[in-house]
Amino acid sequence: MPNLLSFLNEGIIEAGCDEAGRGCLAGPVVAAAVILPRGFYHPFLNDSKQVTEKKREELRIIIEKESVSWGIGIVDNNEIDKINILNASFLAMHRAVDKLKITPDHLLIDGNRFKQYRSIPYSCVIKGDGKYLSIAAASILAKTHRDEMMINLHDSFPFYNWKKNKGYPTKDHRKAIKDHGLTLLHRRSFRLLDDQLSLF
Repeated sequence: MPNLLSFLNEGIIEAGCDEAGRGCLAGPVVAAAVILPRGFYHPFLNDSKQVTEKKREELRIIIEKESVSWGIGIVDNNEIDKINILNASFLAMHRAVDKLKITPDHLLIDGNRFKQYRSIPYSCVIKGDGKYLSIAAASILAKTHRDEMMINLHDSFPFYNWKKNKGYPTKDHRKAIKDHGLTLLHRRSFRLLDDQLSLF
């Protein structure tokens, strides 16, 4: 079982932040910010990549119900193409923090880089979703919300099998792009095929 830490700084309001969908070829990047109550614990809460889809959905319900506050931030593929995926990830986190009902005293960011949001101090934690409960909770919400969006989009674009690959660069997804071309939801700034020129 994971042994995650409850906080970095004791006695202040911390929000964990994480994103999902950075490496995808289509769809948005989605971030979550979560403030957990003192003493929160769940035996299965961990980095979303270490948790089964079924457990992630169960955890999503618990986190949304029991957190002090949570927020989701979305940056679509057109914005990603304009500002690049790194800046889009920061912007999605800013939007997620903006949705919190309480302004946190400190942000715990999964990863090694961040652009400061307003004047809130922050700490970047490499692989933080496997170290801090609040970042793990944010990773669960970001992943489940984004997956739900891609599954809902599947029926409009069935060739790409987004209900299964969620927009990630699988062989089937790349083959569908080659066979059927791009949708309005594909990220044109990404390397979508080995022969990028064949798309245009």
